[in-house]
Amino acid sequence: MTATPLAPAAATAPLSANALTGKRRLAFASFVDENYLPGFLALLRSLALSNPGVCEDFIVLHDDLRPQSVASIRALHPRVRFHRVDAARYDSYEKGDQDNYLVRKAYFILDVFRLRDYDTIITLDTDMVVLGDLTELLQLREGLAAVPQFFYGQHKLNSGLLVIQREYLSDEFCARIDATGRSGDYELDKHDQGILNSVLDGDFVQLDSRYNFVKRRLSGDKPVPDETAILHFTGRHKPWQGGESGYTQAEDRWREFELTDAEFYAAYMAVSGTMHRDLVVKYGTEHVARTGDVEAARKVAHAHINSGGFQEAADILSSVHIPVDDTWPHEVLGHALMSVSRYDEAQVQLHLAAGSPVRAATSFGRLAQIAWIHGDDAAAHAYAMQGLAVDPTHRPNRLMRLRTQGHELPAPREGAPEDQLAHVAFYMPQQGNAGDKLLPESVRLAVGTSTGPNGGADIETGSARWHSIHAHRLFDKAALQRVNERRGLVIGGGGLFIPDTAPNGNSAWQWNVPDEHLNGIDVPVIVYAVGFNAFDGQSYRAGRFNSSLRQLVERSAFFALRNHGSIQKVRALLPESLHDKVRFQPCPTTVTRQLVDGWTDPAPGQRENTVMINAAYDRAGLRFGHDYDHFLAEMAKAVRALGRHTEVQCVAHSLDDEKIAFDLRREHNVSLPVIPMYDFDNDAIRDTYARTKLVIGMRGHAGMIPFGCGTPIISLISHPKMAYFLADIDRPEWGVSVHDKNLGALLTERALGLLDDHAASVADVHGRQQELWKVTQANAADLRAILGG
Repeated sequence: MTATPLAPAAATAPLSANALTGKRRLAFASFVDENYLPGFLALLRSLALSNPGVCEDFIVLHDDLRPQSVASIRALHPRVRFHRVDAARYDSYEKGDQDNYLVRKAYFILDVFRLRDYDTIITLDTDMVVLGDLTELLQLREGLAAVPQFFYGQHKLNSGLLVIQREYLSDEFCARIDATGRSGDYELDKHDQGILNSVLDGDFVQLDSRYNFVKRRLSGDKPVPDETAILHFTGRHKPWQGGESGYTQAEDRWREFELTDAEFYAAYMAVSGTMHRDLVVKYGTEHVARTGDVEAARKVAHAHINSGGFQEAADILSSVHIPVDDTWPHEVLGHALMSVSRYDEAQVQLHLAAGSPVRAATSFGRLAQIAWIHGDDAAAHAYAMQGLAVDPTHRPNRLMRLRTQGHELPAPREGAPEDQLAHVAFYMPQQGNAGDKLLPESVRLAVGTSTGPNGGADIETGSARWHSIHAHRLFDKAALQRVNERRGLVIGGGGLFIPDTAPNGNSAWQWNVPDEHLNGIDVPVIVYAVGFNAFDGQSYRAGRFNSSLRQLVERSAFFALRNHGSIQKVRALLPESLHDKVRFQPCPTTVTRQLVDGWTDPAPGQRENTVMINAAYDRAGLRFGHDYDHFLAEMAKAVRALGRHTEVQCVAHSLDDEKIAFDLRREHNVSLPVIPMYDFDNDAIRDTYARTKLVIGMRGHAGMIPFGCGTPIISLISHPKMAYFLADIDRPEWGVSVHDKNLGALLTERALGLLDDHAASVADVHGRQQELWKVTQANAADLRAILGG
């Protein structure tokens, strides 16, 4: 297959993370006016209290709400969006009595079909309360779903609850609604229901009645069934208007949510189980400010930490009085303080937390981390041993014990400092992520081949030509002095621009460097193949990160990012005068065949008849949203189908990656052998990927490393960086979103297509790689000029 040049269009890849990952956008929607406002406020409270882990956008359709009403709605939901309907649109409807409130309300909810920003919208009527789990509705992927009418036949849907998928949120479907409305060819009662029933003619997905359990079924003061998920107060008499005789038990359920804001916030903070970060922060912040509740402050701080808001976590816990013996808040505050580089204060909090056996192992682990950050391996080792004495299974302490038995960054052997390059990188410890383990060596091979007098042969992790600096250790005055004694400083590789891996307050990205020490570097600074790795839904501490980034770019003699998507993201954070300094350098793992001395491609027939699958579970909520069960079921289909042609294996870059094998076995009776690549050395990682026929990977380096070894790939896209790489090599068809409705069939089709003519697929990989190698060689010429190689 003939190689074609890399597409220039790669530089204009879309910036929307959602557009790149295919992650479904979900929202709730209701039509609200002043008459039904009390009902809507109760609905919002009931949704949060019965589904505390759910927080999607909530669209409020309205034609005129008072400012006070808008404020009362905003107080109950952090992601509310107001959408004013065009009332005049419905003047042409044949049976439209615009002075009739029920008619207006029924028509105006139809505006939900005119929204275009979402893949799934769930409508809830303002005379409903949510009593149970809505997971099933959030996971629906097909059609327009509703509960059939209880009294009038299964072929008609009941109004109030609709689960609407993207194909119905279209101009075409709206035109059908308008045509029906203008013709008058629908039932008079409940016009939205009548119009939709006429348009759909019974063609809708039928849901269980518990999702729209109408009040009329409880006549005679019957109790609400326990399985009811949504209770709908149909009829003229609403609970907030005095109610109706014969429905006392039903109306008692509604009044559970007739709360003041303060009562509601307190009730939410007291719920058990999974709580959504946005809800915890909104309700908990106000609750803590009013009450000084320490446990609520801990929950809010923990929510901030999980989304990278370390300063906010420190602030809220510092605002309350924490009793000396209340160890959990001390431990969380210590975590927050160390994450913003207030290390002395953090140690005080962590020592207090270590007084409890329940919190001691974690607290000693964090104390060990602080000592290690400051270069005190002996103290780090001692703290880790104290933690293991409390809990011998505590993984962070076990890893720190191993890390500090010897130094994981071997001291340079012979050679004068002025002949060395300093190298800032994330040096992965034992049982760490296999991709990150390989990266420092790959960067050294690429830079060393370009600049060293002996080519790349002596570019080893501990060789005399390199001085290693772990990115996560504090870059202090002594480290600065050592760097300034070298020929230059190389920073890379990997996704160092990420806010929550080794957080610190000095830079707000992975290199723990204060501004004064960054600006004190007086040797050439080379930023090589770094990635902007924020997930869809993640954010940086903008002020600190942007300032550090700008200073780094200004200080750099060479600043290159590993994909054009990262280039766009970083340029957007910089003044225009610095845009031209940001250039493209592919991750060196993608050109492994060109870098490894003596590399030999496997001959035809030498590859193992295997396909390797990798899945990632860090930040699973950001990766999968509500679609993990769908992803797992579709992967089971693909594994079964591919298993009829080849052996399918699970390749685990980190220990957590093995979860897909456990889940497939438990949920779908599909078994996969597991390759523990996190235990491999770099040669074994490359050899394993070079010998398989195809890798289907979710981690960035489960695509880039096999690609660099000449092996065909398919990316399971749950992060924008996967799409960035495929755009750069002009092969977007090598990626499938984990959210794709037909993931299993599509993955099988594309995998078999690559396997059927494997020689051509390998040749295509080689051709794409050659284009990346040309970029690497062109950059090498500039590096030679900068470093004098």
